[in-house]
Amino acid sequence: MDPPTSESNLTTIAEGGSFVPTEHSTEQWSGHPYGRVLHFGIREHAMAAILNGIALHGRTRVFGGTFLIFSDYMRPAVRLAALMRIPVTYVWTHDSVALGEDGPTHQPIEQLATLRAIPGLEVARPADATETAWVWKTILERHDRPTGIALTRQNIPVFERGDDVASGETLASAAHAARGAYVLAEAPTGSPEVILIATGSEVHLALQARTRLAEEGVQARVVSAPCLEWFDEQSDEYRESVLPAAVTARVSVEAGLALSWHRYLGSRGRAVSIEHFGASADYETLFREFGITTDAVVSAAHASLAAN
Repeated sequence: MDPPTSESNLTTIAEGGSFVPTEHSTEQWSGHPYGRVLHFGIREHAMAAILNGIALHGRTRVFGGTFLIFSDYMRPAVRLAALMRIPVTYVWTHDSVALGEDGPTHQPIEQLATLRAIPGLEVARPADATETAWVWKTILERHDRPTGIALTRQNIPVFERGDDVASGETLASAAHAARGAYVLAEAPTGSPEVILIATGSEVHLALQARTRLAEEGVQARVVSAPCLEWFDEQSDEYRESVLPAAVTARVSVEAGLALSWHRYLGSRGRAVSIEHFGASADYETLFREFGITTDAVVSAAHASLAAN
């Protein structure tokens, strides 16, 4: 399904054709009766409602996309998809203030937290291209609830990974993303003293902070948490292996409200977050001014350790 912002969030199906009469074809879109792409225009609520109808009608797996901020317009239909437990996928791009110069009207702050509050809706925010591929595969393998995938606008690194679990300086395989959260990087030596939990484009900040903390003699584990709903489904044993109860020094890192994170942080954890609206500037400036930096993660880790 083609969003109103297809050129911005890159969701058009290559050579999929447009579901419009052939005589309405353009230089950009080729229309025919079997086209796989619907052009909704700037109609997020209608798009989400129509996706619900298609999903209810038959076996077609549907997705529609727009900027994350505009999920607010879709919310009633998204909530109904969750209520009906149908497998609709929402591709929400431009997922933080890092979208930049469009300013605070277009920069999501509370959206991730409030979408996670919808019962039965899964919200995934992968860390890099490899994790995104595994998250998408996992979404397609699940058939009884809707999922929103939140993706960044800015360029972010693609991590070099190993084939299985994290060990030493080898990062874990992105296949573990299917479990919702996993140990991406283990403490360099010994047991972790602090756990850094991050999503999306902020995962690389947590990895940088791990290195800095190691130089200061602090052992930090990095957990990538692309989907909290999937993580909550896991066994007690698995969740304990990722977030051991004995390690109460914890830091969450996400460029939005910290509202989703307190139950994972506990009373001694700290959140690197944004608790106010954004501003119009390039993303490097915004992250620096709003404290979404490696320095901020390191400082939060020390604050949590001190609280312990």
